[in-house]
Amino acid sequence: MNDRDLLRYSRQIMLEAIDIEGQERLLAGHALVVGAGGLGSPVALYLAAAGVGRLTLADADEVELSNLQRQIAHGEADLGRNKAESAREAAQALNPGCRIETCTTHLEGESMAAAVAAADVVLDCTDRFSSRYAINAACHAAGVPLVSGAAIRFSGQLAVFDPRDPDCPCYACLYPPDGQGDAALSCAESGVVAPLVGLIGSFQALEAIKLLSGAGTPHRGLSTFDGLSGEWRRFGVPRDPACVTCGNPVTAS
Repeated sequence: MNDRDLLRYSRQIMLEAIDIEGQERLLAGHALVVGAGGLGSPVALYLAAAGVGRLTLADADEVELSNLQRQIAHGEADLGRNKAESAREAAQALNPGCRIETCTTHLEGESMAAAVAAADVVLDCTDRFSSRYAINAACHAAGVPLVSGAAIRFSGQLAVFDPRDPDCPCYACLYPPDGQGDAALSCAESGVVAPLVGLIGSFQALEAIKLLSGAGTPHRGLSTFDGLSGEWRRFGVPRDPACVTCGNPVTAS
C-alpha cells in the first residue's frame, strides 16, 4: 500500500482484527457478487469502499423504475441499463482503485463454475431458489465460501456456508430442494420494504470482509430479522448427511 491507500483505509487498519495485514488481504481478494439489485447494491458499494481489490458483478437484468425504491447503486439515469454495468459505475466512483469486472449474461453451467472457481468468496444476492441452488452447488464443488442473503416483505436472513469446513452445512441442507417455485422469493411478487435490503446486504458485505481479511469468526447458523418487531433470531443449522449437494453418497451394497 502507498500513502494514499494507508490514509483511505486508515479506519479499518486501526482495527486490531484487521490491521495492515488484513487490509492487504482485502486488497488481494476477489469477491463474486451474483445479483446487482437490492442486496447486491450495498454489497458492491461496501466491498469496493472497504478495499476489496477485485469485484465481479454478475446480473443479466436491466434497471427498471420499480427498482429505484431500494436498489441504491442505480439512479434514474440508469433506467434501461444493465444492472451489473450500472452498479460497476457506482462502485468505481467510490473507489477507482478497485478492479471491477461485470458479467451481463445469466451465469449457469460452465460459466457459473468458472466464475465461482475464480473467486475467493461468493455473495448470493439473488432472489430465486433456482439461482440459489446453482450458486450453492458451484461453491461446494469449487470449495469457495458462500455468503447467502435474502430479504422479502419485512423479513431478512443471512447464512454463511463454507465448504472448506467439513462440519459446515450448505444451502441445500437448510432448504432441501422440493420443487418450490421461484415466486416464493420474488420481490416482484411479494414486495419488500426499502431499508431491509440495505440491512441484509450490509451484513453480507461484513461477512465477506471477515472471510477475506481473516478478521473475527465467520457467521454460524442462520440469522433472521423481523423488521416489524426489530428482532433478530439465530438458529443452528446442522449438516445433512443425506443432502443432495454436500451429503455423503449412498453406495450400493
